[in-house]
Amino acid sequence: MAKRKTKKEEVIDLKPKAEKITDEQLKNVQELVNNINRLQLEIGSLETKKHHLLHNIAVINDKLTLMQTDFEKEYGTADINIQTGVINHNENEQAN
Repeated sequence: MAKRKTKKEEVIDLKPKAEKITDEQLKNVQELVNNINRLQLEIGSLETKKHHLLHNIAVINDKLTLMQTDFEKEYGTADINIQTGVINHNENEQAN
């Protein structure tokens, strides 16, 4: 069975098309875009600082691990009270 073709009604827009947005709209959209750009730049700066801080933590953790190794060699344990400096010897260890 053949499909019936109907002619679509053509709509003619008599309103003239605008060539450009208003100066106020332009100012508002520029302000919004500038705010987005400024915030993205600030986020990038914060991420750079975050990366630097995380790197510093890794370096300090490495130093702490080396110090713990030295304590284990020197004192037989790295279990030390960081407030008082008291070495917490394991009760199961044999005294020298």
